[in-house]
Amino acid sequence: MTVLRVVHATTFEYSAPVAASYNEARLTPSRGPGQRLLDSQVSVNPHTWMHDYVDYWGTSVTTFEVLAPHERLEIVASSSVELPDGPPREPGEGNSWDFVTGPVFQDTMAAYLADSETTSVPPEVADLARTVSPRGGDPDTVAQDVCRAIRDRLEYLPGVTTVHTTAREAWHARKGVCQDVSHLCLGALRALGIPARYVSGYLHPRPDAEVGETVEGESHAWIEWWAGGWRAFDPTNRAFVASDHVVLGRGREYRDVSPLKGVYAGTATSALDVTVRITRTA
Repeated sequence: MTVLRVVHATTFEYSAPVAASYNEARLTPSRGPGQRLLDSQVSVNPHTWMHDYVDYWGTSVTTFEVLAPHERLEIVASSSVELPDGPPREPGEGNSWDFVTGPVFQDTMAAYLADSETTSVPPEVADLARTVSPRGGDPDTVAQDVCRAIRDRLEYLPGVTTVHTTAREAWHARKGVCQDVSHLCLGALRALGIPARYVSGYLHPRPDAEVGETVEGESHAWIEWWAGGWRAFDPTNRAFVASDHVVLGRGREYRDVSPLKGVYAGTATSALDVTVRITRTA
């Protein structure tokens, strides 16, 4: 087993006092198969009220508000998770086109088959997916081939897109980051009738780091598709998810699992600073 300690710090600095702010954070790692949450805490300074709940998609959410004038808001989420070592889970018995594209299953998985403006892909991406799929193989094999084909055609380049960039915009630019690659893969797989969902989390960037060594980590995004069971794949890195990935939340797209969202009352501008530090403790 691998145990990772994650500390995610976010600081907003305002140019003038803001009267109040209302926020929600999805910064608590998920519990479930493949990931055991050992401990977790979200601290906010300042705050006047906090509440935790689990949203429709199964993601832990911390809501909080600041009702006094403030020029600085700091959110620190710290957690430890235990992750299994070894090869990824194999696809299950339902890994067949007859099952995946059957009417009963398609109705059950409707939320992960319907595209939004964010995940809708241009016709050429859907055509690419269809070109790849006849090469043979079950839905799991085809999903892998489609994701790798899309990644091969998209340059990884930070700073050219934003959290509001759509899959179509990223494809036309042929550039983007993990969020863009994930949105494109979701749209392509859904075009084939394969249910797929977006995953938000962290990536430990140094597999060779010593136990106890703290490194600069990354917020990351990848996808899961259903092929007789949910299969977690990191299309940006062209690999199945392993013990260096920590899941925060799952949903249809980024907007379902954005780490922080909120509003504030006032006319001040804000500056944002974010750090993620990861330590392998076992």
